[in-house]
Amino acid sequence: MAVHWKGDSGLRARMILSFILLGILYLIFLSILHYLGVGYIPLALIASAMILAQWYFSDKIVLWSSGAKIVTKEEYPRLHEIVGRLSANNGLPKPKVALVNSQVPNAFATGKSPKSSLVAVTTGIMDLLEDDELEAVIGHELTHVRSRDVLVLTLASVFSTVAWYLVQFGFFGGLQTRDRNAVGTTAIVMLVAILTWLVSFLIIRAISRYREYSADRGGAIMTGKPDKLASALLKISGKIGSVPPKELEKVQQLNAFFIIPALTRSSFANLFSTHPPVEKRVQKLMEMKSGMNE
Repeated sequence: MAVHWKGDSGLRARMILSFILLGILYLIFLSILHYLGVGYIPLALIASAMILAQWYFSDKIVLWSSGAKIVTKEEYPRLHEIVGRLSANNGLPKPKVALVNSQVPNAFATGKSPKSSLVAVTTGIMDLLEDDELEAVIGHELTHVRSRDVLVLTLASVFSTVAWYLVQFGFFGGLQTRDRNAVGTTAIVMLVAILTWLVSFLIIRAISRYREYSADRGGAIMTGKPDKLASALLKISGKIGSVPPKELEKVQQLNAFFIIPALTRSSFANLFSTHPPVEKRVQKLMEMKSGMNE
């Protein structure tokens, strides 16, 4: 029986803001190209290519960068059974299922829409959680799929990746030439990269913490077991604290997608965490549990 789902108006408002910021980022990028002498027809072609590439390849880029491999029902029946049952019970098409070979216990979802979505878990989380806890985590990820907030994060994260490569190109290009025009172009590339990163950061921050609370609530409603999601969050958080820093660094580019960010204690990213504190998330889930028992 499907669960009657009420959309989250707060999350929708944040997503609208995020798409506005993405649009501004496109305009800045195209304006810089025009300033550098690119004509209107090439600009139109570039804009079209960017939009098409973002739409068709953004989720594939996330999948590729994570090292996730799509797995079959025969390979991982336990995982497929949980994903299939929760999807059917909540009126969602069953997403593809993928596995990341990492001892960091975590999970994430990606995709442009529920019909093209993918849910991925790490080998570490499979070993760590009991079935009820894993089900609660999958419910959390399916909530992201249902609300489509993962699309905004996917697009923004791709922009961040582009910004990183622009910085690399601009920096090394500037070192290898003394031509004033080339140096000027390099400075513009660097500026575009910095602006790109900044806007991407604002987009992710616009929805990140709120979307996690919303997905916690949705996952708890899907399974009817908010206490199991709370237990899973505590286990994942505790285990991440004991994972070697080098292993955490391998997956940190996915922190905005993860159910709990894979951060080292000394990580600068702790200052700008995309997730609320685990303690507050657990508190809200336990309050939900108390409300269900009344």
